[in-house]
Amino acid sequence: MTAPPPTPPASGRGVRVALASATTALTPVSATPRLDAELLMAHALGVSRETLLLQRLDSPTPHSFGPLLARRLAHEPIAYITGSRAFWTIELAVGPGVLVPRADSETLIEAAVEHFGKGNPKTILDLGTGPGTLLLAALDQWPGATGLGVDASPEALAYAERNRLALGLGARASLQRGDWGEGVSGAFDLILSNPPYIGTGEELPAEVRDHEPGAALFAGSDGLDDYRRIAPQLPRLLAPGGAAILEIGATQAAAVTALLEAQSLAVALRHDLGGRPRALIATRSSELVTRRS
Repeated sequence: MTAPPPTPPASGRGVRVALASATTALTPVSATPRLDAELLMAHALGVSRETLLLQRLDSPTPHSFGPLLARRLAHEPIAYITGSRAFWTIELAVGPGVLVPRADSETLIEAAVEHFGKGNPKTILDLGTGPGTLLLAALDQWPGATGLGVDASPEALAYAERNRLALGLGARASLQRGDWGEGVSGAFDLILSNPPYIGTGEELPAEVRDHEPGAALFAGSDGLDDYRRIAPQLPRLLAPGGAAILEIGATQAAAVTALLEAQSLAVALRHDLGGRPRALIATRSSELVTRRS
């Protein structure tokens, strides 16, 4: 039988003491227990984390902190509890039914910035946009661009709609329910995609396995099913001089590269800040420019 989670600290004591106690309680649950405690406390107080640390450490602990902490001790993702997640230069509303944006996915935006240099993509396509993560971050990066986000999940598109309006991008971002690139017309300067890439037999942390949508995580026994569908669509959707940038799992660079090269695309690899293979940059073979991974 699984042991019950530790009892959350009682409310009423000072924030500083409650944060220390919560950090201890969260250590078996999270790789970032102090950060989690601070984010939950800031949410309970209705202030930013910066304001919490600079001004509110000696405040009384709000009564809402205990229930929030209990949810995290039950492995619910922080982003679902607070209802938001920062990504690149934007803040996104998220919740059950959508994939939580990861910092590692910012590697795709970094790769796009490097690819275009001083230039600017005018048209952007995000295949599997989720809550609008990559599309809206790219539109914020390039104010002159317009873009389309496609997702099969109505729950994800509802969050993407909410986010595009909240960020003031309603006139520049369109959303479409669909199956990857099927039914999408036009050629795009920048195509971004973070498809499911986890094998169905792979182990996942409880907060991912038990809370985030499986359709956004799993892609067949080898995790490659959706790449097999996306790769043949890219030559039709990619504008001359453009780039398609796909997130990959740490062991998938060779397999996904082969799928892209079979479509006469040239491929470069980009690593994330942890040094793990994270993104493949596909361009038309005749336009290949050697880039540092």
